[in-house]
Amino acid sequence: MTQLAQNLLGQSPAWLATLDGISGLAAIEKPVLVVGERGTGKTLVAGRLHFLSPRWEQSWQAVNCAALGDSLDAQLFGGASYNQESLLEAANGGTLFLDNIEAMPLVIQEKLLDVIETGVGGSDIDVRIVAASATDLPSRVKAGHFCADLLDVLAFDVITMPPLRVRGADILTLAEHFAAKMVADLGEDGFSGFSAEVCEFLKDYAWPGNIRELKTVIERAVGRAWNEDGGLTAPISQISIDPFAAPWRIRDGLGAGFKDEGEQTPSQQTQDPLPETQEQGFTKRTDAFELSLIQEALAFGKNHQGKAAKYLGLSYHQFRGLLRKHGLKK
Repeated sequence: MTQLAQNLLGQSPAWLATLDGISGLAAIEKPVLVVGERGTGKTLVAGRLHFLSPRWEQSWQAVNCAALGDSLDAQLFGGASYNQESLLEAANGGTLFLDNIEAMPLVIQEKLLDVIETGVGGSDIDVRIVAASATDLPSRVKAGHFCADLLDVLAFDVITMPPLRVRGADILTLAEHFAAKMVADLGEDGFSGFSAEVCEFLKDYAWPGNIRELKTVIERAVGRAWNEDGGLTAPISQISIDPFAAPWRIRDGLGAGFKDEGEQTPSQQTQDPLPETQEQGFTKRTDAFELSLIQEALAFGKNHQGKAAKYLGLSYHQFRGLLRKHGLKK
């Protein structure tokens, strides 16, 4: 649990407000619901709720409801045919964390509601329930996919996790933390940081996968730099958001393939004709063609350089290099 508490890095206003809310709820031994987009750190927050509570020396049990499938009922509640200690029994005196609670079948939701309200089979088992979801549970209740009474009980209070895109001041702090850990895992002695260009990109990118995506991207960047340069003596200058990016990337086969919703293919777009270069040399003609591709990509991405780079199957920094080459970098 100490590790869980220490990994909650950040000083942005949105994050500090969230930490204050966690601290206040930790001492109140009622169910808590942690909601937020994927990758925002819901498990770490649930762990902090336990670590700061009067139960911190007792058992912490965590279960991913989406991963257990048909065995969830037996593992959660036990029974005559289940010859192991149930999760509720194992968490006696402590906290049971139910991640992806929306994946729990309705019949098990009803059993959980009964346990919370009346106890486990009338026994003296005492467990605090903390649940988490990346879905809008009230909407699932309206659709008949989640038990309204269970939601009422779980939502004694709700912690809504701020997405990374509103935690701008924390992005570089987290990136440096993940990079330093990756450097240590590689057996290197030091980390030279990130280039100014990379720092600018990290702060401007929207991070749809939040902290989990940031961690993967930073570890990939450190790993590639270590492989390509034979060490980490220079600041990280290349970031790859999409590891699938390649000029020959497969985009067909099974329906839409990797294309984004509503994305147009090059043949569907209006393309400007190439400049009249027939009388020019090879270098000038290839430069003109390259420039036309850059302009096409920028038009497609509405001047968003990241989208333009993805359109051409290039990394962000490869695309920025082309902008410099053609005198287009701002």
